[in-house]
Amino acid sequence: MLALSRAVNPGCEHVAGDLRTVRLYRTFDAVLVHDAICYLTTEEDLLAAARTAFVHVRPGGAAIFAPDFVRETFRQGHAVIAGDDGARALRALEWTWDPDPGDTTYRVDYAFLLREGGAVRAAHDRHEEGLFAEPTWRGVLSAAGFRVGRFERPIGPGEADEVFLCVRPDGA
Repeated sequence: MLALSRAVNPGCEHVAGDLRTVRLYRTFDAVLVHDAICYLTTEEDLLAAARTAFVHVRPGGAAIFAPDFVRETFRQGHAVIAGDDGARALRALEWTWDPDPGDTTYRVDYAFLLREGGAVRAAHDRHEEGLFAEPTWRGVLSAAGFRVGRFERPIGPGEADEVFLCVRPDGA
């Protein structure tokens, strides 16, 4: 992924790191924590990532946390994905579901059919992702030191994602 990003974004700095522990020893006006946050499945890991964002935001700056879902808006579903590139093609099914609504995770299963020339092979990939209630998010982000707000980001007709807009207070 880093090699591809370097090729597509040659003017950008690239740093490999864990969003729970990386320290760049500088601050920014804004930090975006996008869907990688979904791979954190415990409140402790969520808090560690929030603290990482906090130390990288200048006082008065903002951090946006954009999980795919919060518990209150979680919806099971599926998507069909297709792509063709000459002699190669992909057909895939993405299936989002929650086998245990009482815990803090959900699953995303991917079933792939991959064609290269005349040969087709199948592959399966499972992702376990974190699912936290809005009060949990607010508590974790506040515990990291942020003032927490939220907004809904439209993603389709009648659908929106929950996004947290967090400000690092001046003097903090």
